[in-house]
Amino acid sequence: MKIVIADDEPLARARLQALVEEIGLGEVVAEACNGKEVLSAVHAYQPEIILLDIRMPGMDGMRTAEKLGSLDPLPAIIFTTAYDDHAIEAFERQAVDYLMKPIRKARLEQALKRAHTFVQNQSKNKSPPPSQEPKARTHIRYFLQGETRLVPVNQIYYFISDQKYVVLRWTEGEILINEALKDLEEEFAGQFLRIHRGALVAMVQLAGFFKKDARSYVRLKDVEEPLEVSRRHLLDVKTIIKDMRLPSQ
Repeated sequence: MKIVIADDEPLARARLQALVEEIGLGEVVAEACNGKEVLSAVHAYQPEIILLDIRMPGMDGMRTAEKLGSLDPLPAIIFTTAYDDHAIEAFERQAVDYLMKPIRKARLEQALKRAHTFVQNQSKNKSPPPSQEPKARTHIRYFLQGETRLVPVNQIYYFISDQKYVVLRWTEGEILINEALKDLEEEFAGQFLRIHRGALVAMVQLAGFFKKDARSYVRLKDVEEPLEVSRRHLLDVKTIIKDMRLPSQ
């Protein structure tokens, strides 16, 4: 099961991730420190479970859960909080559990099992798709000095076409890969957004949108320079930016 951890405290996120890894009932695919980042991560990774703190800056956990309530299928929401005054509202938001901090390993394991049951029940109530799509890769392979290396997809900022190759930029720099941008777009639909004929951007990296000198650009969280948006893809980009409630100028 894919899990997103949302908490504005880095230490709390790190502790939850460590407990999830110890329990072994899911994989943390993304972290978020506020509601906007949760929505971004859900767009990108379609997690089955969200460990959601209630008191976060900006869009809090309850408001975030309200936004997630329109999704189909619904992710299993497990609220995590240091306060017990939101329990009734939490279950009104269809939460599968409500954990009080500090969270114990046994209690988290119980909540994850409930979430697993919730996800399974949703699957049973749906008709199976006519055909199973191949799963997108979690890592991209490349070669360096005769050795095979792997790039985690969740650490990639963007892909940009460069003549016969594609430049992949990630947390450790840039590499060239021999893959077609169109194929990457199809494989990672929902995780990467086409902003230009020659550019795909990780949706979790989107931080805002602005115009300058009659041109449009997106800002990224971990990349200093903005990337230009073509007119052809402008409407799609602006719609996503609006849905994710990101700054737009």
